[in-house]
Amino acid sequence: MTEPLHPPAIIRHMAAHDGRFPPNSLEAIRTCLEEAADCIEIDVAALADGDFAVVHDLDLDSETTGHGKAAHCSSAEARELRLKLPNERSSSYRLPLLSDVVALMLQHPGKTRLQIDLKDVDPYKTSEPAERLARLLEPLGDRVIVSSQADWQIRRLPPWLDLGFDPGFYLAWYPATDVDAVGPPYRLGAYGYLDDHPLAARRTVSSRRYLSERCEVLLALVPGISTMYVYHGMLSRSLGDGFNWAEALHRASVRLVAWTLDTHRPGTAEQVRLLRDAGVDFFTTDTPAALAALLRER
Repeated sequence: MTEPLHPPAIIRHMAAHDGRFPPNSLEAIRTCLEEAADCIEIDVAALADGDFAVVHDLDLDSETTGHGKAAHCSSAEARELRLKLPNERSSSYRLPLLSDVVALMLQHPGKTRLQIDLKDVDPYKTSEPAERLARLLEPLGDRVIVSSQADWQIRRLPPWLDLGFDPGFYLAWYPATDVDAVGPPYRLGAYGYLDDHPLAARRTVSSRRYLSERCEVLLALVPGISTMYVYHGMLSRSLGDGFNWAEALHRASVRLVAWTLDTHRPGTAEQVRLLRDAGVDFFTTDTPAALAALLRER
């Protein structure tokens, strides 16, 4: 059994640092390293060759001066791209590549870990992108963890990598969900969660038993993961239904991350205390300093 972390650790979403640099930028990552962050989360997508772009959206137009899909862009072309700022078409900040982030991490030895959130959903046509990712990350050793909602991508990575899984493609809950606007999952199940599994078709057991069964099935999708990443609202809703994800995962020696809690949102303080006391191990946030202060409160 994995013991919960006390106090929970902070994961800085897209290298959040309460500062002036754009998310997912090298400058933001460097600031987090200089501040000795617990963990830095960045998003990556495979380029056509050699490297990965640090982007949240697979379409380069949304975040950079590039066009088209990241998978169609070469590493050389990606190095010429710049990040967009809100309401601006360009900036002086260049698009980071994963190799740049690894080099920066190696320049700052310490306890700060790097979470790579792999955004590629379509299965890779060959094993090369997965092998490329592992090769790029190998110098970081145990300072890196790779996570994804796409379990089929995670299963292709070598077992020496620390792996995490977000089950949101299979089981989810969001406030005021419009089922037609999200997916997968595409169906609102009988227990009030987005879930296409046969168990969700009609009520046959208690909500607690249903969630326990689904947790067990989800853990089996990617054997050997160390961490599960679950939307914070889903965790709170489950607690209301009598099921504690942290307790169930700890029995399987898996740690739990609640994403993404920002202190400027109404009700965050109460929810942070609820999830902390339930045993959540990590909190992903865009407001790390304020959230850390909340976690210290009793």
